[in-house]
Amino acid sequence: MTAQIIDGKAFAATIRDKVAGHVARLKADHGITPGLAVVLVGEDPASQVYVRSKGKQTVEVGMQSFEHKLDVDTSEADLLALVERLNGDPAVHGILVQLPLPKHLDEDLVINSIDPAKDVDGFHISNVGLLGTGQKSMVPCTPLGCLMMLRDFHGSLSGMDAVVIGRSNIVGKPMAQLLLGDSCTVTIAHSRTKDIADVVRRADIVVAAVGRPEMVPGDWIKPGATVIDVGINRIDAPEKGEGKTRLVGDVDFPSVSKVAGAITPVPGGVGPMTIACLLANTVTACCRANGLEEPEGLTA
Repeated sequence: MTAQIIDGKAFAATIRDKVAGHVARLKADHGITPGLAVVLVGEDPASQVYVRSKGKQTVEVGMQSFEHKLDVDTSEADLLALVERLNGDPAVHGILVQLPLPKHLDEDLVINSIDPAKDVDGFHISNVGLLGTGQKSMVPCTPLGCLMMLRDFHGSLSGMDAVVIGRSNIVGKPMAQLLLGDSCTVTIAHSRTKDIADVVRRADIVVAAVGRPEMVPGDWIKPGATVIDVGINRIDAPEKGEGKTRLVGDVDFPSVSKVAGAITPVPGGVGPMTIACLLANTVTACCRANGLEEPEGLTA
């Protein structure tokens, strides 16, 4: 058997269409245009590409995009002053400070200076606490995208056994909270987990978010399980020529796809969903700020 491929690219396009439709209605019915502010400090090439892509997609769905590019040696006081200004700007409904920040800046301090209602990354300590207690919050984009794909594929997740491999604050922990919220039985596995293969083998749903290339082999997977691969790892690909690389996930796609019932590819799986969910979060934040009904199918 070969696993069904869950096409994140195609699904992200449907999410963006929903966002664009909702943005059009907000403009037509209420004269409101959702706005997303992205702050980039320094010249990190990967971050620059990502910020460009975010800005382009923000404009494509009809939202306002505010880009703030700061020098690598920007002081913490100046960055916090900018965040404060964006917090108070009624045209800005979502604020995202692109990580990683240069070493001299305190990431936690900066993230927690964002108004939690505008924290479309879902990293603010208040949003983490709200998510953990099952209350309305801003949800981190990558886990939200994974949840949307799982719901779309399975319908109800109630009673399913889920294993999240990885315990990061950005993916692993919020992913576990979201799956709990959908009534899964959830285990978080990590580098210290004993008999990790046996733990993973129990799961109906496996979310691999550990940042180690092709760590999860096919014989860890229960036949027919759904595998969501969050990893994006660049490895050498001498077969393509000298110095060439290729992208792989945290699961060994060739062996896992022979056992799993469904799997997300890398690239083209979870990645496209992350920006789509950022746009979805911005629309949600805009609706909440204006006391309007939240968009259906775009939240956790």
